[in-house]
Amino acid sequence: MALVTVRLDKGLRAVATARHHTWVADEPVQDGGTDEGPKPTEMLLASLGACVAMTARLYAQRKGWPLEAVEVVLDYKKFNGIDYPAYTGSAPFVHEFRERLVLHGPLTDEQRARIAEIARKCPVRRILENPVFFVEAHPVSDSALSDRS
Repeated sequence: MALVTVRLDKGLRAVATARHHTWVADEPVQDGGTDEGPKPTEMLLASLGACVAMTARLYAQRKGWPLEAVEVVLDYKKFNGIDYPAYTGSAPFVHEFRERLVLHGPLTDEQRARIAEIARKCPVRRILENPVFFVEAHPVSDSALSDRS
């Protein structure tokens, strides 16, 4: 299980921590932020891209294939559910992720195809592709947290 804590420290600037790592998310100035970090949606795309790239690298290494570098270029677009031709469900919105995987190195076409196939099965992509449920605890005040100590 991954545990991440996020706190707003000034305006919309969010400081996230996981294990011994800290990073910042923010919104552009025109959207009310201070632009001190990527937007949360950019971080989501970065998480997906990092997972795809790492999965590609690990698979190629395991196979002993000459993968020299990996680039993943991602974007997404939100559509009204009823307007998306491939969607027949009842959700109000559909999010389409657009991905370009670039594999550098003297790989065969078959190796490229297999690396791409495996890379697109990375854990983050599987989370996004499968049903997701949120289990939400009731909001608590900071005094309720300090009462536990």
